[in-house]
Amino acid sequence: MKCKTTTGTIAYWLMFIGALNWGLTGLGYFLGGNWNIVNLIAGQWPTVENIVYLLVGISAITMLISCRKCSCA
Repeated sequence: MKCKTTTGTIAYWLMFIGALNWGLTGLGYFLGGNWNIVNLIAGQWPTVENIVYLLVGISAITMLISCRKCSCA
Protein backbone atom coordinates (compact mmCIF):
# COMPACT_ATOMS: atom_id res chain seq x y z
CA MET A 1 0.00 0.00 0.00
CA LYS A 2 1.35 3.43 -0.93
CA CYS A 3 0.41 6.61 0.87
CA LYS A 4 0.19 9.64 -1.40
CA THR A 5 -0.69 12.81 0.45
CA THR A 6 0.11 16.44 -0.14
CA THR A 7 2.19 16.51 3.04
CA GLY A 8 4.12 13.45 1.87
CA THR A 9 4.81 15.02 -1.52
CA ILE A 10 6.03 18.27 0.04
CA ALA A 11 8.19 16.33 2.48
CA TYR A 12 9.65 14.27 -0.38
CA TRP A 13 10.65 17.36 -2.37
CA LEU A 14 12.08 19.14 0.66
CA MET A 15 14.11 16.02 1.44
CA PHE A 16 15.32 15.93 -2.17
CA ILE A 17 16.34 19.60 -2.06
CA GLY A 18 18.04 19.09 1.31
CA ALA A 19 19.98 16.05 0.11
CA LEU A 20 21.07 17.87 -3.04
CA ASN A 21 22.16 20.87 -0.98
CA TRP A 22 24.22 18.74 1.42
CA GLY A 23 25.81 16.88 -1.48
CA LEU A 24 26.79 20.13 -3.18
CA THR A 25 28.06 21.55 0.12
CA GLY A 26 30.33 18.54 0.62
CA LEU A 27 31.55 18.61 -2.97
CA GLY A 28 32.21 22.35 -2.72
CA TYR A 29 34.31 21.77 0.39
CA PHE A 30 36.62 19.40 -1.49
CA LEU A 31 36.77 21.61 -4.58
CA GLY A 32 37.33 24.83 -2.63
CA GLY A 33 34.02 26.63 -3.07
CA ASN A 34 30.84 27.51 -1.24
CA TRP A 35 28.19 25.46 -3.02
CA ASN A 36 25.62 25.61 -0.22
CA ILE A 37 22.65 26.68 -2.35
CA VAL A 38 20.47 27.66 0.63
CA ASN A 39 23.24 29.88 1.97
CA LEU A 40 23.87 31.41 -1.44
CA ILE A 41 20.16 32.22 -1.91
CA ALA A 42 19.20 33.20 1.64
CA GLY A 43 22.59 34.03 3.19
CA GLN A 44 21.63 37.65 3.75
CA TRP A 45 18.67 36.49 5.85
CA PRO A 46 19.95 34.00 8.45
CA THR A 47 16.43 33.53 9.84
CA VAL A 48 15.09 32.45 6.44
CA GLU A 49 18.09 30.16 5.95
CA ASN A 50 17.47 28.49 9.32
CA ILE A 51 13.75 28.12 8.57
CA VAL A 52 14.65 26.25 5.35
CA TYR A 53 16.95 23.94 7.32
CA LEU A 54 14.23 23.42 9.93
CA LEU A 55 11.67 22.53 7.23
CA VAL A 56 14.09 20.03 5.68
CA GLY A 57 14.61 18.43 9.11
CA ILE A 58 10.86 18.25 9.76
CA SER A 59 10.45 16.69 6.32
CA ALA A 60 12.97 14.00 7.21
CA ILE A 61 11.04 13.16 10.37
CA THR A 62 7.77 13.14 8.40
CA MET A 63 9.27 10.75 5.85
CA LEU A 64 10.56 8.44 8.59
CA ILE A 65 7.13 8.32 10.24
CA SER A 66 5.31 7.79 6.95
CA CYS A 67 7.67 4.97 5.99
CA ARG A 68 6.67 3.17 9.17
CA LYS A 69 2.97 3.59 8.37
CA CYS A 70 3.04 2.97 4.61
CA SER A 71 5.16 1.33 1.98
CA CYS A 72 8.19 3.47 1.21
CA ALA A 73 8.43 2.17 -2.34
